[in-house]
Amino acid sequence: MVQVWRRIRQRLAEFRQLLLIGAMLAAELAASPAPKFYNDDPLWSEPKPLPVSTAAKREIVEQYEFLQNTFKEPYRREHREGAIPRAQNANTLDEVPDCSWYTNRFGTPGSVPHQRMLLADLVRGPGNANQPSMDGVWTVLSNKYTGVTSGFIILDSTGKKFILKLDPVSNPDMTTAVDVIGSRFFYALGYNVPENHIVNFTRDQLRLTAKSRHKGDGHERRMTQSDVNDILAETRRDREGRYRAMASFYVPGEIIGPFRYNGTRSDDPNDVVPHENRRELRGLYVFAAWLNHTDAKSSNTLDSLVEDNGLRYIKHYLVDFGAILGSGTLRPKNPADGHVNMFNIKPATVQFATLGLNVPPWDRATYRDIREAGRFEAASFDPGNWKPNYPNVAFDLRRPDDDFWGATRVMAFTDADIRAVVDTGEYSDPRARDWIANALIARRDKIGRAFFSELLPLNNFRVSGGRIAFDDLAVQYGFAPARSYQIQWSRFDNGAGRKERLPGAAGPAIPARFQDLPAGSYFSADIMSDDPHKTVTVYLRKINGGFEVMGIDRNW
Repeated sequence: MVQVWRRIRQRLAEFRQLLLIGAMLAAELAASPAPKFYNDDPLWSEPKPLPVSTAAKREIVEQYEFLQNTFKEPYRREHREGAIPRAQNANTLDEVPDCSWYTNRFGTPGSVPHQRMLLADLVRGPGNANQPSMDGVWTVLSNKYTGVTSGFIILDSTGKKFILKLDPVSNPDMTTAVDVIGSRFFYALGYNVPENHIVNFTRDQLRLTAKSRHKGDGHERRMTQSDVNDILAETRRDREGRYRAMASFYVPGEIIGPFRYNGTRSDDPNDVVPHENRRELRGLYVFAAWLNHTDAKSSNTLDSLVEDNGLRYIKHYLVDFGAILGSGTLRPKNPADGHVNMFNIKPATVQFATLGLNVPPWDRATYRDIREAGRFEAASFDPGNWKPNYPNVAFDLRRPDDDFWGATRVMAFTDADIRAVVDTGEYSDPRARDWIANALIARRDKIGRAFFSELLPLNNFRVSGGRIAFDDLAVQYGFAPARSYQIQWSRFDNGAGRKERLPGAAGPAIPARFQDLPAGSYFSADIMSDDPHKTVTVYLRKINGGFEVMGIDRNW
């Protein structure tokens, strides 16, 4: 027994020693700052996701979400002005790596595979591989029982599943067109979206079976021909007797409900960055403002458990763009949409106090009498003060660098790009196409002018001819006159994160003394123009045969 206790005491002593060594190592690691840059920076793609075998299906009660975001304001009080962290998933070049949320496709500066999409790719959007077959009948599985638009859930003759959404009688083409246009724009901007297509079908194409169901208000029953007729009566037919619809191909994978704009999913090991701190969700504000996506909320998103080469993981989608541009889905947008939240007492108070004499800008806006276009214009658009229907946590926590990131992508769309995407809405009245395209062009320019002024809008950094070069986007797009820049060079200690300013090393030319340093050495250039508070620090790394841009820090 004595020998047994002796061995136990020896093992305990060894265990305490291991704990002590572990504590010392942890303290040493904590005291040693992590390097600013690693060998694989800048990352343009997140690591391969961890496998997800199962995930809980969840629903979001829209009324609760509205009340929570409007009155409780989650997270906003925790991030006071000046304390909002930088987007936590941005790479060292302040860009978003490809991941299950986002893919760089259009307007991304720097050395990434997709800097511009061809016009044909913009028009194609998420794809044309899954258009509904117009040969044969469509089997009606049920009525469209979620959302506010009327329609059906169908299987085409090839067995593909679609949601059919119809236009209101009062505004033909309006809702179906914007849903297709939105899918093209948001796809180009980097998001996962469903394939949306304009279709024209006849009543004879719809077939009911014994399994066709009519759902709604918590009740379910067998669907009848009268149900089909009642739904079709809510839209109009063209001269050939066809009905127009937007056919949305079902998102692939196992649908597990929407995502939130704050927090993370506890059952997703890859979901480690709080959603309110994701650059692509903060920057989504800029795109939503441009396209007047006032319905940017959790219930218009989807998480899907997908499988790719045997790996299962959760992919995140934006869905339902029927309330963008001038469409309020069932009717044209209210003139106040995009200017105030649904619950906002201040405008009502001002109106009451001034006896209605203080008319807000949006009520003075001019709209063309075009039913297909709804209410959409650019004159009253104020990019920095645009509002969704109710507060969005990620939008509220955005910073000037998030706005800048979004604005670079919006400004990448040329007039021809915008007109080509608007054409995919297949408006019957060409006046609607022209009005919307012109408004988007004007709103694009307002976004660039507003958000490029919040900081020093330098981008696309590169080394050329032994000099550091960059683009001033405000100057490039004509929002600011040509200006001069002051550049100060420093030696950068990557391990300690310290800069050592080099006296006399100024200007765009890389100092000659850097040429003789070994590969792997780091340098930085602090760039300033007319406002000393707005600076950009660019980090370079010496490589064999030259230098490479490693990172960017923006200050304002």
